[in-house]
Amino acid sequence: MNAKNILLSMLTVATIGTGIMMTAIPQAHADQTTATSQPKLTGKYILQSPDLSKGIKMGFGSSLVHLPGDPDNVFYTSSDRGPNGEVEIDGETRRTFPLPNFTPSIYKIKIEKGKISILSSIPLQVKGKDPVTGTSKITGLPNVIKHDEIPYDTAATKILSYDPYGLDLEGLAYNPKDGTFWLSEEYGPSIVQVKKDGTILQRLVPQGMSAMLQSPAVPLKEVLPASYLSRRQNRGIEAISITPDGKWMFAAMQSPLRNPDKAVDNSRNLRILKIDMKTLKPIAEYAYVTEDAAQFKDLKQSDIVISDLFAVNEHTLLIDERDKNVGTKAQLKQIYATDLSAATNILGSYDTADTSGKTLEQMNASDLAQQGIVTPTKRSVLDAVSFKYPYEKIEGITLLHGRTLVIINDNDFGVGSTSAENGTQLWTFELPNIIK
Repeated sequence: MNAKNILLSMLTVATIGTGIMMTAIPQAHADQTTATSQPKLTGKYILQSPDLSKGIKMGFGSSLVHLPGDPDNVFYTSSDRGPNGEVEIDGETRRTFPLPNFTPSIYKIKIEKGKISILSSIPLQVKGKDPVTGTSKITGLPNVIKHDEIPYDTAATKILSYDPYGLDLEGLAYNPKDGTFWLSEEYGPSIVQVKKDGTILQRLVPQGMSAMLQSPAVPLKEVLPASYLSRRQNRGIEAISITPDGKWMFAAMQSPLRNPDKAVDNSRNLRILKIDMKTLKPIAEYAYVTEDAAQFKDLKQSDIVISDLFAVNEHTLLIDERDKNVGTKAQLKQIYATDLSAATNILGSYDTADTSGKTLEQMNASDLAQQGIVTPTKRSVLDAVSFKYPYEKIEGITLLHGRTLVIINDNDFGVGSTSAENGTQLWTFELPNIIK
């Protein structure tokens, strides 16, 4: 059976444990994305961000998760690596860290009466001493010389210390079986397990990274594919989620790997890993195809990214796919229901040029078809542009009771933003009957 017939013969997928039911809609072509009836916007909640220092707001929203048993208006989210910016000096763009001792943290938040309240913060820490802070608390500074960006001070004239424990957090998941958090980050890229008090227990890294990183206070497990070391800087593992039964973890790259080099930055093929929570080893990898930038106005393909995901069950994900535009210039702010059940497992294949002569990132739609690679199907459950969503980054999504979709934006600490762009808002939607 060819890929088209497989898609046409897909049956209804009934999800487990969340009350969601999705009926697979045939797709005649990978670029066709089926839309659903419109969701209903049910709430907007605003964070009154305090100032961390001049020109820097408190920031979080890189992720969003709801814990079983918590009230429906209580969530957890996270910051990223902390305030940072870019300064051009002598034609060179340098990455600056105005608060180099900032500690990436998890935040427990509550929404009520139109406001976001912070109930508690959980700074990440190691069982030992961080070489930069001199305490157990870590920083968001880069890990490895040459592999990561060079960290500079605010003036972009002095190189700061690297931190082997530094994390650039993006995704947040919760394992109900042992009560720990799992966070994805961009430096390794890697995935870290964290206790509820913020203590880092272990770090899953790509094969070959242990030789680059000396971090005795955090055990490293080289279980991720070696090809992930070729991630584009600042475009690592952006999204992570664990199925409600605690059996499977899914993690998605924000952008294409630079595989074999940055000539593939305009590839549409992003990688999603499926990890067995018993062994902590990947058992599958899927080629997720982003929207074609050519159908939009003045939009580069490299500016279409995955920003978060939510695992409904082993076969169904909600994928947050967006462009990098803001306000009226935004064209793509979509949440897609994505079905993996008929998709090809490419784990261990197309990491290097093989029989096709191309890596996954070098393939176009015709190449994928010739190799027999069936990509996940997707359908829209939320078009945030139609709701005049004002921010660039929907970076956290979660789902309650199978039909209440919750999204939050990352304000990047207000660095380099206008007053209209530096806020943090959480929006709630009631989804239509496609998700029951």
